[in-house]
Amino acid sequence: MNVNDDLQTRWWNLEAELVEKFGKKPDMETILFLIGIQEADKFDIKFTKEQKQDLMHVAVCSLLQPGGYFVKTHVDADGWPHFAQAKPFEELSLKAQEDLLREYVLLYFDRHNHEAMLF
Repeated sequence: MNVNDDLQTRWWNLEAELVEKFGKKPDMETILFLIGIQEADKFDIKFTKEQKQDLMHVAVCSLLQPGGYFVKTHVDADGWPHFAQAKPFEELSLKAQEDLLREYVLLYFDRHNHEAMLF
């Protein structure tokens, strides 16, 4: 069995859980948006387009923290977390970047015990 096959199988399993929870399969942007909401602790708020992008940035930084790519530096007066890049990214193909992000999304859900997710 190929490592990529295992990643794909685990990703499909996560997608199935999310379909069960939401009634449809969310794409990666939606998953990042939801993780961003959780990580920024911003519930029950209407978001501007810019804030939605900020939430996805919060999600990516939060997801990649365990890999040492980012560190949280502070939370601002409005409650938004801020990050600094801690190490450079190696050059990866688009597919490898997607796989890396999927790995960290799966790790995030594992760390948060799937059901403990607030969304």
